[in-house]
Amino acid sequence: MSSNSQEGHTIRILVDGHGGDGAPGIVIDALVQAVNKPDSGLVFGIVGQPDLLLPLLRDAAVAEQVEIVEATDVIGMCEAPIVALRRKKNSSIHVGARAVRDGQWDAFVSAGNTGALMAISKLILKTIPGIDRPALASMVPAVGGGSTFFLDIGANVDCTSEHLLQFAVMGSCYMQAAEGVESPRIGLLNIGSEDIKGTDVVKVAATKLRESGLNFIGNVEGTDLFGDSVDMVVCDGFVGNVSLKTMEGVAKLILHQLKSELTSSIVAKTGAVLASGALHRVKDALHPSEHNGAPLLGLNGIVVKSHGSADSHAYLSAIDVAVREVRADLIDNIVKTMNGMAEA
Repeated sequence: MSSNSQEGHTIRILVDGHGGDGAPGIVIDALVQAVNKPDSGLVFGIVGQPDLLLPLLRDAAVAEQVEIVEATDVIGMCEAPIVALRRKKNSSIHVGARAVRDGQWDAFVSAGNTGALMAISKLILKTIPGIDRPALASMVPAVGGGSTFFLDIGANVDCTSEHLLQFAVMGSCYMQAAEGVESPRIGLLNIGSEDIKGTDVVKVAATKLRESGLNFIGNVEGTDLFGDSVDMVVCDGFVGNVSLKTMEGVAKLILHQLKSELTSSIVAKTGAVLASGALHRVKDALHPSEHNGAPLLGLNGIVVKSHGSADSHAYLSAIDVAVREVRADLIDNIVKTMNGMAEA
């Protein structure tokens, strides 16, 4: 990372103007909020087709504060990653990843096609030495207003025990550098806490984690994701993605049921008014937009994936994740940790 990534220096965040269901409107709405934050150390850019983006930036009165980086191609949300990788080399994702690789921008944020973002970023930025595969991660809400860092949430369907160990290293570095957790407690997601349970891959991964020097507390179950006994949970991307989507579905169900019940009668409506402050806090804690922004860890450059259906508030959360990663010199921290483990 360049010196620009240090606290007190300008941080340059580039966003994908064509990624996501609501792009480019949602992206520009998020940029409006970002540029109006009281943080003079941030510079923003948007990558995409200038003829489309410039009028929108002017209408939003941020054309002077946001630089346009030209890209002629757009990758659709349903396009096969291999097609996007080979045939659309001037896409917003390609151009954004190259801009980070070449040091022109410190981080790239996209709500675009996850598979394409993963494949293109890995091809262009490469992985950190000692890391075989990047992993997607996310914060999920936990008791007492806390949160749990959860990875991998979809980048790698099939994982070896070594991959799971690497995910734990990257996640631990993220929690230390970006979240200020000195010695993150790491759990390995399993069907039970007992050592004898789980697949062979998970059993071997547990052994490697115990010998790694990381703060590994052992196997954990799905309910532990929302507790206070662990700071981060590691699993393969298949299990992680299913778990995350299930969480989002349950959160929406709870919010829907609350709204339905609290508007079912005059008495319920009166109670809702009296408890409105607490209810709003519950809604904020459970809403997926409050936890948007999945770091793509393990790359030799900072890339953050926003949910494709994110609104502007959620997209702003993804931008904030990118800023925290840059300020924390996350890549340097992962490199140092991997080097230390290799020398041990």
